Amino acid sequence: MSEPDFHLDTLAVHAGREGLDELGVHALPIDLSSTNPLPDIARGGESYEALTGGHRPPDDGSNVYGRLWNPTVARFETALAALEKAEDAVAFASGMAAMTATVLALCAGTGRRHVVGVRPLYGGTDSLLAGSLLGVEHTFCREDEVADAIRPDTGLVVMESPANPTLELADIAGVVAQAGEIPVVVDNTFATPVLQNPILHGARMSLHSATKYIGGHGDVIAGVVACDAETAVALRRVRTATGGILHPLGGYLLHRGLTTLPVRMRAQQANAQRVAAFLSTHRAVSRTYYPGLDADPRGLLGTERSKAQLRGPGAMVSIALTGGYAAAERFAGSLRVFTHAVSLGGVDSLVQHPAAISHRHVAPEARPGADIVRLSIGLEDADDLIADLDRALA
Repeated sequence: MSEPDFHLDTLAVHAGREGLDELGVHALPIDLSSTNPLPDIARGGESYEALTGGHRPPDDGSNVYGRLWNPTVARFETALAALEKAEDAVAFASGMAAMTATVLALCAGTGRRHVVGVRPLYGGTDSLLAGSLLGVEHTFCREDEVADAIRPDTGLVVMESPANPTLELADIAGVVAQAGEIPVVVDNTFATPVLQNPILHGARMSLHSATKYIGGHGDVIAGVVACDAETAVALRRVRTATGGILHPLGGYLLHRGLTTLPVRMRAQQANAQRVAAFLSTHRAVSRTYYPGLDADPRGLLGTERSKAQLRGPGAMVSIALTGGYAAAERFAGSLRVFTHAVSLGGVDSLVQHPAAISHRHVAPEARPGADIVRLSIGLEDADDLIADLDRALA
């Protein structure tokens, strides 16, 4: 299915389903093979050479081994690439595995061992760069400081927009312009391909923790990077060497999740808009972070920037409570419809305190305030969500 021919909703249902008629099936097949028959020694060797080099298996060859290639995962990659307007996509066993492979492929794999991280970033990404676990150096900066942070050995610029947890919107095209020839990867987890396509704004890669909205049901851990064909080869080389490929059952669940992603995203967004409007006027809330609100003193939310990059404000809402950390602790423990748990983007609503958990290891100057609580808005009735929030805030 050629992606320019159809709208996103149609692609979400049909992309990656090519060839099912020839197999005689309608539901997506799951190939659980850990190893695959080799046609003969010569063609088996050729297949192995292609796959370990990051390429697709030859038409007359073999998938060889599950660490190298899986057709169920490949179908999901094809579908996600279509939604992200990308040439290709590479799926991993987790979002952090995807980010790790990106850093290794674009930095360690090229000899450019410096990364620019545009804060704010997801806590796991921030910690990965700050911890120097991958043998790379890093420089953290704000979005208007990227050009000054670039060094001759910079191999990658990492950014996130909307950012976790304060929903700050960075100018993707502006960062890309500052980066010049240095590739930019955008963490697009909060927006999803439904609301934003970073590649259309010049980014080399759009990365997702597919655990979140793409899976959508809290039952799969995965990551995926949409990118150009050349970058996909480099990412698959790393994935093959490090063993970070997504399990085929996860690939099936994610591909199935894509079919309802646009419907879920819009419904959750509608709930979030009502929740954000309620919270923005509540006396116990000192600030509501949500791109759908009209006014923001820092000019980071609800501005022309959001309209230029986003097709909607999304379903994540964060609030700062007037009572600080103590109020946040009481609030998170008092909700009944919201589950107090990490992660986000599922059909059920979650509440989390980022400074204490997901961003705990971020440097104090970049860590979210102790008064901030993050809400992932699900598919429950909006009136029930608002009533639960109102009772807990009281």
